Amino acid sequence: MGFFDIFKQKDINQGIKEYNTVSGAVLLDVRTPQEYQEGHIPGSKNIALQNIEKIASMAKDKETPLYVYCYSGSRSSHAVSILRRMGYTNVTNIGGIAAYAGKVER
Repeated sequence: MGFFDIFKQKDINQGIKEYNTVSGAVLLDVRTPQEYQEGHIPGSKNIALQNIEKIASMAKDKETPLYVYCYSGSRSSHAVSILRRMGYTNVTNIGGIAAYAGKVER
């Protein structure tokens, strides 16, 4: 990975494909409940970034694969950092729903 790779946008569509192949994975939307209700990726769970500690009720095992997204990728990046500090070892920021090409649920 080169220095400038950290500035590359995550491809949420590729992230969803990967999520769909991983058994027991959790697709985590860290936007606000209102944003989530306005449209989210089917099968995703919503825990707003400011309540990220509530993940323990959803993923008790710290090795649970977590695929995290928000609107643009910024909040999900922050959430991934927090989750790693909490001890979660298998956490992936897949970016923002703004670039998602699939079906959205309301």
